[in-house]
Parts: sequence; C-alpha cells; structure tokens
Amino acid sequence: MAEIFNVEAEARETFGKNAARRLRHSGRIPAVVYGGGGPSVSLTIDPKAIIRILHSEAGHNAIFTLQMPDKVPARVMLRDWQWEPLRGDLVHVDMVRIARDAKLKVRVPIRITGEAQGVKVQGGVLEFILREVEVECLPDDIPEHITVDVTELMIGRQLRVSDLPVAASVKVLAEPGRVVAHVIAPKAEAAPAAETVEATATPAEPELIRKRKPEEEGAEEAEEGKKEKK
Repeated sequence: MAEIFNVEAEARETFGKNAARRLRHSGRIPAVVYGGGGPSVSLTIDPKAIIRILHSEAGHNAIFTLQMPDKVPARVMLRDWQWEPLRGDLVHVDMVRIARDAKLKVRVPIRITGEAQGVKVQGGVLEFILREVEVECLPDDIPEHITVDVTELMIGRQLRVSDLPVAASVKVLAEPGRVVAHVIAPKAEAAPAAETVEATATPAEPELIRKRKPEEEGAEEAEEGKKEKK
C-alpha cells in the first residue's frame, strides 16, 4: 500500500533572488502549484517533506495532499524539482493538481526478481536493459513499480515490454517489442597468447683450427720452394 503524505505549505509573500535566498536560509524553499483547473499559486514549503516523498517507495509518482491555510486541501504530484549542484540541497519544487478521473502519463520503474536459468545453469550473463517504462492510467492506479520474474530466461531468450505484468487499468506506452532484459552467452575468453619464443640465432660453429704437424709444415714449404724455382 502506498504511503500517505501530507505537506503543509504557506503562500509566498516576497519574490526575487534575494528573497529566495533568505527563504532557504530560514529552512524553507519556494514552490509553485498549478493545473487541475485552478490558478498557479506561489508557495513556501519545508524541503524535508519533499525529500521524504522522493525517497519513498512511490518516489516522484507519489500522490500527496497539499495543505494551505484557508484553502481546500489539494491532491498533487511532483512535476519538477531542482537541486543545488554543489551542496545537493533541494532548492525549488513544482507541483501539479491531480483529478481522480483524469488519466496521467508517468514513468514507472521496472524491477526484476528470480535468478535466470541461463545464468545459473548455462553460465550466461543477464543484461537488464530497460529499467523504467511510461504508462498511462488514472491517478489511483499508478503502480509503484512493475516486477517481472526472469527465472525462465535462458541464453538467447528475451523479456519484452509485452511480457510485463500490469493491471488491465494500466496501459504501457512503450513499444511492445522493446527488450527489457535478456541473457547472453559469456564472452569467449581470449586464447592465451602463444608463448613468444625468443629467436636466438644459433651461433655458427667456430672453425676448427687444427694444429699442423711439423712434417706437414715441411712438406708445404718444400712445395712452395719448387714453385719459386720454376
């Protein structure tokens, strides 16, 4: 069951950058509410109340009650919000009035459950591709999230938008064939590089110098002498 939030707001009396800075120093932030056939109203609110809503199960899709002095409480949703880039503080909020009989288009997160057989048995890898989807429905029918079981996914099998389990009152606006998750085969491990054998040049065998016998040296000298005489 969705949490029920009540946010108290006050009319904003001063405007401009300096006024907004003073307002934030006092622990409140500027806000505005509009739509639903009513006028746009500038307000001040406690940022902690909005942060609690953003961190709730429904998150930015939460419908809450905005209470203002001398005004009828209004059912509203967050439309836009701004953070201070350096400190990360919430600095401004836009809210829109919600009518129970008017359908809304909102983005809803997708959650997966179970362990894919393609991972458990086949050693594949589960890729979770589409993590939220746009739906259209009445405010009271907005799902906090869409949960889908991936247990039966094997390698090569795909879970598509058309497989998402949603109530009949919720219309999924994404393409039915769009892939939500699938199991792929593990990437082949690179074959171990062949060991590089350093080519060591085989040294040429040294020329054997045989020591000649004395008689061989004498024969050679005699032969040279004969050549000289000729």
